[in-house]
Amino acid sequence: MAITPAGDTPSREAQLRIVFRVAPYLWPKGRWDVKARVVISMALLVLAKVAVVSTPFFFKGAVDMLAGDAKTGDASLLWAAAPLALVLGYGLMRFSGNLFQQLRDVVFSRVGQEALRLLAIETFRHIHALSLRYHLERQTGALSRVIERGVKAIEFLLRFLLFSIVPLTIELLFVAGILFFSFDWRYLVVVLATIAAYVVFTFRVTEWRVKIRQRMNEQDMAANQKAIDSLLNYETVKYFAAEEREAQRYNDSMRGYEKAAIETQSSLALLNAGQALIITAGLVALMGMAAAGVAQGVITVGDFVMVNAFMIQITLPLGFLGTVYREIRQALIDMADMFGLLDQPPEVVDKPGAPALKMSAGRVQFEEIDFAYAPERPILQGVDFDIPGGGSLALVGPSGSGKSTTARLLYRFYDVTAGRILIDGQDLRDVSQTSLRNAIGVVPQDTVLFNDTIGYNIAYAQPEATQEEIEAAARAAQIDSFIAQLPQGYETVVGERGLKLSGGEKQRVAIARTILKNPRILILDEATSALDSRTEQGIQDALRALSKDRTVITIAHRLSTIVEADDILVLEAGRVIERGRHGDLLALDGVYAQMWRRQAAEQSEPAAVSVE
Repeated sequence: MAITPAGDTPSREAQLRIVFRVAPYLWPKGRWDVKARVVISMALLVLAKVAVVSTPFFFKGAVDMLAGDAKTGDASLLWAAAPLALVLGYGLMRFSGNLFQQLRDVVFSRVGQEALRLLAIETFRHIHALSLRYHLERQTGALSRVIERGVKAIEFLLRFLLFSIVPLTIELLFVAGILFFSFDWRYLVVVLATIAAYVVFTFRVTEWRVKIRQRMNEQDMAANQKAIDSLLNYETVKYFAAEEREAQRYNDSMRGYEKAAIETQSSLALLNAGQALIITAGLVALMGMAAAGVAQGVITVGDFVMVNAFMIQITLPLGFLGTVYREIRQALIDMADMFGLLDQPPEVVDKPGAPALKMSAGRVQFEEIDFAYAPERPILQGVDFDIPGGGSLALVGPSGSGKSTTARLLYRFYDVTAGRILIDGQDLRDVSQTSLRNAIGVVPQDTVLFNDTIGYNIAYAQPEATQEEIEAAARAAQIDSFIAQLPQGYETVVGERGLKLSGGEKQRVAIARTILKNPRILILDEATSALDSRTEQGIQDALRALSKDRTVITIAHRLSTIVEADDILVLEAGRVIERGRHGDLLALDGVYAQMWRRQAAEQSEPAAVSVE
């Protein structure tokens, strides 16, 4: 099931399924403490409504006594005290209704918040379980919006469905029964007709308003995504002096949001006016019947007051019905989006009971690998190589030749289309992904850091690492002297995506992180591409020491970094067109030799210019 588009409203059946999917979190198996809280909170809810419905009876009794003939004699004191007792009873019932409501909220709060937490963590874990392909095809801002709205929608649904709709239904049933048995069936008919007209009108107008609200959400999401995209590309915007252009794009989206918001406000005014008309008509009809009954001596003045109190009492919660219904509908839409995300199957999954990878020598084998992101676009075709444990392999070739895809397949971000990948004779599809990725370390070309401290980012590879181990990894990556110059040292926050650090500094943090992980297999994806020549040489020494007795796959643009590799594969259009050691490939005088001469010429040009 895909994520429901923002403009699509789930069907009635889908809405019921959404509600039923939340139910297990409110009534979890084996959690008797949670179930007890639900039962107690429902009991308190009923007691609160009994107390609220009882208050008009005390009001009626006090009015009847005050409107009757005054008594004299010995009973005068008792007669005078009776209305006061009824008034006190009225106040006690009103207070009791509020007290039971507050107790209900206290008892149920743990149930609701725990349900939200469990759903949120399940969604969070599921997102990380989804394939890299899914994340590359989705916009991060829109995805985070789906999660945020989904969790808030569940909170809203729990609060209003359980504590607004259900209590209102209970109260209406109590009032209907009282009017039928204490007065006349005609009173019940008027009340039911008023409520029916109110509900039908409210739901019809709200359905219309929901469509407007959906358009407003679409515009809001579009504006939010443009804002996030622009801020993430802050430097690019500055490079091209495009601040005004970005502001205009954002303004266009906000203009659509503004139009939809105005329509929403206008339709709300129509809804409120219609609701007031229906309630007023029902109230006038009911009070007219009660006034006629008092004039005929059929009912008392206290009954007249009680009927009025009951009608006002039920119209107050009805006044929020339109808002509650609209929000519930919107909540169901937002929850459908989130559950659609939860229903999105991961592309790469472990086999049931998949064992952990057993590392020994660290031998890596690619056996006739074919892979395509889409059937019409093959990326790798018949790629075959064998790296002995402790050996090194370099992948070179033009952009789009499949070098980085090879590394992603080894990490099992994707499953191969044909062939198989083995580590120490074990097919990657037969072992758990966690154990596989724990055995491999990578220094990516584009290093992205968490918006946390330098120490946290280095220790991310091994959270239990001591400060001494973190500092040792930093020294090996030749970043310790830079950190020592910072006022806060390892506690320096690097900013979002590490933007407070230079490209070279971020790369060295990534190298330190991999050094701390101490993996058996290393992937160096343009690991020194962001470094100057002087720093690169030092990093190469560190990586050379780290690579000792480990299996290393290097994806390289600078051929000077791979001259010592045991084997070099030249990729073109997903195929291996040349392979061998550096000297052998130069002697072959093919594509690799051309690349080597071209880079050598590029490196010699600055020196020639300097001499001139």
